Formats: sequence, structure tokens, C-alpha cells
Amino acid sequence: MTTAAGSVSTAQYFVAYPHQYHFIVDQPNRCQQESPFLVLMVPVAPHNREARDIIRNTWGKETTVLGRVVSHYFLLGLSREGDGTELPEEQVLQESQRHQDILQSNFMDNYSNLTIKTMVMFEWLSSHCPNTTYAMKVDSDMFLNVHKLVDMLLKSPRHLYMTGMVARGAAVLRDRNSKWFLPVSAFPETSYPPYALGLGYVFSLDLPKKILQASFHVKAVYIEDVNLTYQ
Repeated sequence: MTTAAGSVSTAQYFVAYPHQYHFIVDQPNRCQQESPFLVLMVPVAPHNREARDIIRNTWGKETTVLGRVVSHYFLLGLSREGDGTELPEEQVLQESQRHQDILQSNFMDNYSNLTIKTMVMFEWLSSHCPNTTYAMKVDSDMFLNVHKLVDMLLKSPRHLYMTGMVARGAAVLRDRNSKWFLPVSAFPETSYPPYALGLGYVFSLDLPKKILQASFHVKAVYIEDVNLTYQ
């Protein structure tokens, strides 16, 4: 999209956050009741039941590791546009009733809204997991060594802590054909501050509230892992 003067419009590179999103499928009490040491949050498309089942049958099966409780949740948006008051699709609702691990919010689930998905994740963790020490956002196509992760976290700081594969000095892509293009008008610097790649990162549970507070003072860009450098 361009303006009449030919410059790139920035609107399409930002997402609607903060915003009053709500969950149409939720597990409102499970995290508080289980008080897990570690919560694994897996963003996944609503239609991708196969990925969810693979995780449930592999590393998602590990619920107690080195004496610590570990739980997982799948985070979904909507599969189609609507007015924000949609009921969940029957298949998703049945899956949720069976496995008790689905969280579905009322934003459109697509690549451009991954930042919204991430921020909604922070909202849910902040309000539902008061006794949890760590959480990890991990993509559904990753294979996670949960035993090694818990072993590492038992020796890690419990406050103001975040770790993952860190990108340092990453260039801001100005090629308009790139999937991750940002114009100068949206992000004037030529490189990003260090940030943890979105494929997977771990954080202590005091961080979600701080990140959410910071989000009220910045405009959220559509590149979800980069967006966390703003917070």
C-alpha cells in the first residue's frame, strides 16, 4: 500500500494491540490448580490438529520432569473473519473437551497477527498462572527436549529472566518482496536490538506483566519476535 505521494503507508505493518480480545475456548482454572513449574505455550493454526496430536503423543506427554510439574497449552485464533463474538468450531470444542489444553481467542489466526497471538499469550499467563515459575513459547514444528529444559531452569534465575536463540545485529529488511519487510517510516533504525527468535524462548513469569505494561506505550509491529524488542 502506498500514499498518493508514493511513500509506503505504515498502517499495514502494525497490528491491533492493545485491544480487548477474549477467549472463546479457555481453561480458566487448570493452571492455578496444577501450579506447574513450567508452562509450554504452543501457537498453532486452528486447522492443524495433526501438529497438536503429534505433540500430545511425544514431548507434550511429559507432565512431571525431575519432580517438577510441566503443562502445555495450544494457543489458537479464529479460522475465519467475524464480528468478534464467534462460538468455537465444533471440532475445536470437542478437542478441547477431550484434552483440556486448547486456548482460543477471538482474533484472526494468520501470519500477520502472530504478534497479537504472542501478546494474548502473555495476558493469559499473567492472569491464570500465579504459582508458575517459567513459561516457554515454542512453535508447533519444534521438537522439545523437556527433560533438558527443566534441568537447565532448575539452575536459572527466577526473576527478570528470558533466554532463547538470540539474534544480534539483525538487519531491518527494506526489500518490499521480503516476508519481513519494514519501511523506514515504521522502524527507522537499520538493525534490530538483540531479540530471541520466535521459534522458542523461555521467560520467568514476572515478565508477562511487565511486557504488557510496556505494550501500552509502543505501536506493535507484525513481526512478533522483533516486537518484543520494543517492550
